[in-house]
Amino acid sequence: MKRSWILVAAIALGVGLTVRLSLDSSTTEQPVEVNSLLETGSQKVDLYNTDDSRTRIVYFGYTHCPDVCPTSLAVLSSALKELPEDKLNKVWPIFISLDPERDTADKAQQYAQYFHKNFTGFSGTEQQIKELASSYGVLYTKTELKDSALEYAVDHSSYFYFLKPDGSLIEKVAHTLNPAMLIDAIDRLPQS
Repeated sequence: MKRSWILVAAIALGVGLTVRLSLDSSTTEQPVEVNSLLETGSQKVDLYNTDDSRTRIVYFGYTHCPDVCPTSLAVLSSALKELPEDKLNKVWPIFISLDPERDTADKAQQYAQYFHKNFTGFSGTEQQIKELASSYGVLYTKTELKDSALEYAVDHSSYFYFLKPDGSLIEKVAHTLNPAMLIDAIDRLPQS
């Protein structure tokens, strides 16, 4: 009996590692083919404008998030505050809402700006957000909240996606409470 549980655990671990490696390798260094024209405030901006050479640091979340999103954005803000001006000017911190039903472009931008003046907050159509999130392996789902004024929550994975201007993934950093991990990732960025 004990031997069968060990075998099942070993198989599950092997399958899990294989899936994770294939997901991680499938998103690396491939240009993304989605509608990247998102809204921020009252204007539309192309996330993949290659005339803007800054590395994008993208976080997917939503403004009604009670804990993970504000914590993650605060940690990124702390990392940005520790960067010298020349490095700060080479990155573009971005918040993309996974809840376009409630998060207008204005609301996403105001929320992002609360954390750091360099942040840009984006929203788009449900289809745009779904395609964009899917292209980076962002997992999210709407969960109904009975007897709550919020009505629903958006459960989601929590990563920082470092992107080239064309949308290619450079690196993704898991949710952290340590700004040093993000600073290290920024330090690893290719020099231009």
